[in-house]
Amino acid sequence: MIKFRRCLLKLSGEALAGNSGHGIDGSIVNWVAEEIAASVKAGAQIAIVIGGGNFVRGVSASAGGMNRAAGDSMGMLATVMNAIAMQDALEKHGQPAEIMSAVRMEPLCGYFNRRKAIELLENKTVVLFAAGTGNPFFTTDTAAVLRAVESECNVVMKATKVDGIYTADPVKDKSATKFDSITYEEILKRNLAVMDTAAVALARENKLPVFVFKMEKGNLINSLTKSNIGTIVHE
Repeated sequence: MIKFRRCLLKLSGEALAGNSGHGIDGSIVNWVAEEIAASVKAGAQIAIVIGGGNFVRGVSASAGGMNRAAGDSMGMLATVMNAIAMQDALEKHGQPAEIMSAVRMEPLCGYFNRRKAIELLENKTVVLFAAGTGNPFFTTDTAAVLRAVESECNVVMKATKVDGIYTADPVKDKSATKFDSITYEEILKRNLAVMDTAAVALARENKLPVFVFKMEKGNLINSLTKSNIGTIVHE
């Protein structure tokens, strides 16, 4: 049984790059698309936001001397490229998918329309929200929460490299312990690097749960149907 009827899946761009750390690994995009298609078939309505870090990150670009707004603009375009790749993979699995960009760029993809997005989701079409919020200085985490609220999602499901939220980075600190659940306030108080503060604050304001889980084969559908994996962020 599906726990969350309508969810927004937040993927990092780096996750699509695989071991190379850059660009798009077709095999990864393919199995992620397969997981998403299976989840829709199981009864979930899924929207997606993908970061652009596998091509360019505005923060990194500005650290190298580029204007932050210019770097973020490049990052927005990177998210569109990732969305196009995922749309293609989903359609090859027989799953209808449509891209909505925060920046007009027809005919590559459509422009964001809240009512149309909800209609598409209700008709079992995966909606990929691209180009972030359309503004610099806002991360794709914030864009994910914003679009989730606008499209009336029940949860934001953030796929990461680890199986939930820990007291510290479990890769660097072997003594770190995992939370099964945690409040927005606790995340902000502990300054945990789950999402940026703007995204956490927006989720808290709208009472939108955030579910953090490890993105590996089988985990998306397991996250939607089981309660023994990942970490839930709530009031």
